Amino acid sequence: MTRVVTSLAFAALFTVSLWLAPGSSTVAAQQRGTTARPASRGTTAGTTGSVPRMADGHPDLSGVWWGGSDIGGRRGGGPRGGGRGAPAPTFASLYQPSAAEKAKTLSDKDDPTLRCVPTAFGTLNVRLWDVGAVGQIIATPKFVVMLTETYHGYQIIPTDGRPFRDEVPPAYRGDSVGHWEGDTFVVETKNFTDNTWISAEGRVSFHSDQLRIVERYRRVDANTLAIDAVLEDPAVLTKPWVVPTQTLQLAPFDQILPLNCSGFETQTLIEGAGKLNTNK
Repeated sequence: MTRVVTSLAFAALFTVSLWLAPGSSTVAAQQRGTTARPASRGTTAGTTGSVPRMADGHPDLSGVWWGGSDIGGRRGGGPRGGGRGAPAPTFASLYQPSAAEKAKTLSDKDDPTLRCVPTAFGTLNVRLWDVGAVGQIIATPKFVVMLTETYHGYQIIPTDGRPFRDEVPPAYRGDSVGHWEGDTFVVETKNFTDNTWISAEGRVSFHSDQLRIVERYRRVDANTLAIDAVLEDPAVLTKPWVVPTQTLQLAPFDQILPLNCSGFETQTLIEGAGKLNTNK
């Protein structure tokens, strides 16, 4: 029952996003203050084409990327992991015994995102999205900027292979540097605080400040972005978590929305989750 409470909390947080039926991208575009339009670069949404490139020759990762629908809608666009046979491992399924014991003491009411704290990774296994289901990338030859609707989140990633900055304090979403390996953009992120979770919606997934994430972004065609990621945390995991490949689609709108969070929206739901956990 507590999972229901937390799900309602996120419904309250994201009231400006539509709970879409499959194929209702036109309504989503209108809700976001723009009309549905073909994908950028002269392509038509749903078709493939040559990969757009920046002036330096690297693939242009720019665009608004989603899974084919907004929050609550059916996701499309590629493998999700699992399938037939044993389900794919999750971050929490790889906990060391001591971490697994700690996880048993936590529940929905402890989810940091209910207090407007972002995830360290992402609830739908896409770091660009954080807690939502839409994100925007603005790419230049010098930086790749990743924008998240949740809590005005952003990440500015240098692309020239420079080292991490020593003077930057630990952050909720860490600090990132990037470099190109052919047509693949590789992002390494570390320097995290230890007070966020990997996911949200009551999915207990705490981590340590030794968390390190390596992502690989590849624009497959004009309308498709493939992302691979590996998370390492030697303080709490028995081995690295290899995230199932995520395949995103270019959305039919060109700007994301700001989804604010003050904590007031979810306070009564947090209290309700606490009562349910006490009485179970």
